[in-house]
Amino acid sequence: MIEEIDKCLEEAKTHMKNAVIHLEKELQKTRAGRASQMMLDGIRVDYYGTITPLNQVASISTPDARTLVIQPWDRNILTIVEKAIQIANLGFNPINDGMLLRIQVPPLTEERRKELSKKVKAEGENAKIAVRNLRRDANEKAKLLEKKAIPEDLIKKLETDIQEQTNYFISMVDKVIAAKEKEIMTV
Repeated sequence: MIEEIDKCLEEAKTHMKNAVIHLEKELQKTRAGRASQMMLDGIRVDYYGTITPLNQVASISTPDARTLVIQPWDRNILTIVEKAIQIANLGFNPINDGMLLRIQVPPLTEERRKELSKKVKAEGENAKIAVRNLRRDANEKAKLLEKKAIPEDLIKKLETDIQEQTNYFISMVDKVIAAKEKEIMTV
C-alpha cells in the first residue's frame, strides 16, 4: 500500500525532473553570443545517401568564444556540410578553406537578443505545461489508488506531495529561464 504511494510520487518526480533536463538541453542550442557546438546540433547532412547528424560526420570545436571549426572526416563532403549549414538558416556564413569550415559567430543585436529571450520564455512555458500535465497524470494515479481501498488521508498526503514537487520543478524552470535570459541579454 505505502509502496504504491511512494512509487507514484517517485514516478512523478522523475518525469518532472526529466522535463527540466529537456528544457536545459533545448536552451543550450539557443545562441547567446558565444560559440557553442550545440548550435549545430539540429543540422543533418546527406552523407552518401543517408541523412546523418553533423556531429557524426565531422569534428566540431570552438577555438575561441566567437569561432566554430568544423572538420569533416571525409573531405569530399565539405561542400555538402557547408550547404547544410547555410540551409539551416542559423545566420552563419561558413568559410571553406578546402580542409575545414570556419564559422565566425556574429555578435547579437539588441533586436535578436529580445527575439531569443521570447523564444526562451516560450520554451520555459512549454516545460511548465509539461510539469503540470505530469502533475495531472500523477493525481489521476492517486485517484486510482483510492479505489484500491487505500485510506483517503494517505491519498490527500500524496496529492499534497505531488503539488509540492510540481511547485519545486516549476521554480526550477523559472531559474533556468532567468539564467538563460541573463546570458542572452549580457552584452
